[in-house]
Amino acid sequence: MTNKYALPLAIEKLYENQQAIAAALDELVLLAEHLGRNDLAHNIRQALKTLDHNAQSIDDAIADLKKVH
Repeated sequence: MTNKYALPLAIEKLYENQQAIAAALDELVLLAEHLGRNDLAHNIRQALKTLDHNAQSIDDAIADLKKVH
């Protein structure tokens, strides 16, 4: 029998990974700005916006899965 908490837990871990990636990208923005690479900093910020945009949806989905399971 499959663990009924496996899917919510797996998605939760993926969400944690997403948050860690966002934190690393924040550091890269600072480095890019320090090096005067504003074009690179802008591109990294765009990636961060995507992560931020999707974060709430993922969090909501995890909550819904926990209710169902």
